[in-house]
Amino acid sequence: RGDNHNTMRSTQTTGTELGRCAQVSRTWKVLAEDQVLWYRLCQQEGYLPDTNISDCPCWKLVFQDCRGKEQTLRINWKNRIGAVSQLQYELGKVLCDVHSCDGVVIAGYTSGDVKLWDTRTWNYTAPVLEPMHGAAEPGPQPHVSFVRINSSLAVAAYEDGAVIVWSLLTGRDPIHRYQHNQRIQALALGLEGTTVATASGFEVKMEGPNDKGYWETAAQFEIQKLVNFLCLVPDVFGCPVAVAAAEDVVYLLKAGDQGRVLHSVYGQPVTCLDISASEAAFGVKGFGWLVNETNKILLYNLETKQCLTELGSLLGDFTCVNIQDSPPAMLVAGNRDRRVRVYDLRKSKSLCSLYAHQLGVSAVQMDDWKIVSGGEEGLICVWDQRMGTKLWEMHARHPVRHIRFNTHSLITANIPDEKSPRGASIMDDDLTAHRRHRGIIYAYEFSVDQLAPESIIPICRSSYNEVTGYNYNIGLAVPYDNV
Repeated sequence: RGDNHNTMRSTQTTGTELGRCAQVSRTWKVLAEDQVLWYRLCQQEGYLPDTNISDCPCWKLVFQDCRGKEQTLRINWKNRIGAVSQLQYELGKVLCDVHSCDGVVIAGYTSGDVKLWDTRTWNYTAPVLEPMHGAAEPGPQPHVSFVRINSSLAVAAYEDGAVIVWSLLTGRDPIHRYQHNQRIQALALGLEGTTVATASGFEVKMEGPNDKGYWETAAQFEIQKLVNFLCLVPDVFGCPVAVAAAEDVVYLLKAGDQGRVLHSVYGQPVTCLDISASEAAFGVKGFGWLVNETNKILLYNLETKQCLTELGSLLGDFTCVNIQDSPPAMLVAGNRDRRVRVYDLRKSKSLCSLYAHQLGVSAVQMDDWKIVSGGEEGLICVWDQRMGTKLWEMHARHPVRHIRFNTHSLITANIPDEKSPRGASIMDDDLTAHRRHRGIIYAYEFSVDQLAPESIIPICRSSYNEVTGYNYNIGLAVPYDNV
């Protein structure tokens, strides 16, 4: 009995195997229901990772419950069962940029306002972040160019070159502000950490707090060309590291060191960029008149600075790539030829090719079984990766610029290219006249545990914390009447 017990503990088991063992005999049934085995199985599958074996009386029931919720979530995803909400800010005018992290959404508008939504709460708590400590200056505020958010910081870059940083832990007032002399071309904020990177003109700057908590410039680089894409390398301790794509050159920028060229081929500009902790993937545009020089995705190792593989070789430009959120040794990319492709980095070939969007793919993300893609025509598509079939789709007016999902939720943003639509005045208070021009953010919730306020429209989620609200230019008194 002891030998059997040790053997079962020393090998990786599954719930199905333990169930079969329990049917052999009473002795095997006792061994198969051992709490240590089921606890290790839960940890192996990622269920309740931060718990101890003494926290639950029966780990077998915990495993069954978590597995049941996982299967229900997959069914809900496939059949579009869940709640969907529109995140709107009427006073913000036209939507400029959107980013999200762990269910918290940040949006910047042409009015200069920056707004947060916490989709993890039932009423989507939504404060407006203050642009500065004092009162705002009279007159029109500069448009928001970029916004980024992580678990602790929110950052916004404005058209006048200003960059403002807020702490999600301390409140709505900014904790740091710095200024560029020219318009900002790119903004980067890591998933963790407190380093902010910006590119303006031929300058790339990294800002962050020092050991005493005071913000300062961690590094500053001069680059020969204008930066198109900028990313901070995740999981870097000590000096921050960034990857910048400037036309046809890709730079590796490390604080405390001079910038190094990672890739450079004259006349082949970079069309998209994404990075993981150890690799950088970017699309390059080939020479149109040479058959052998087609559009590709290049994968570089950030440690050795060597090219690991070339993917694609297509006629269309690669418009988006995602390696950071993809499963290990996988990559998903969108192309101007209207297709979404999944690549196996070990084989350097495409596993599947999905005809997705009529005007080209603008955003994409995948996990171990599904793909979510967005297109220039405003279409959101959810795909079954193994079957290569479309599960469902949603459409809005403007191009899809942001997609972020986890196991139970999906955030999408349709952002207009035209920030000053014809017929709209920047001083016009009648915002409802141009509702179709503003852009839209959608929040989907597929979790069985969070469907209580099922598909409640945003205006009915009011907590009555605000004294007054926008009345849509109609005689609307509830819920935004005078309290």
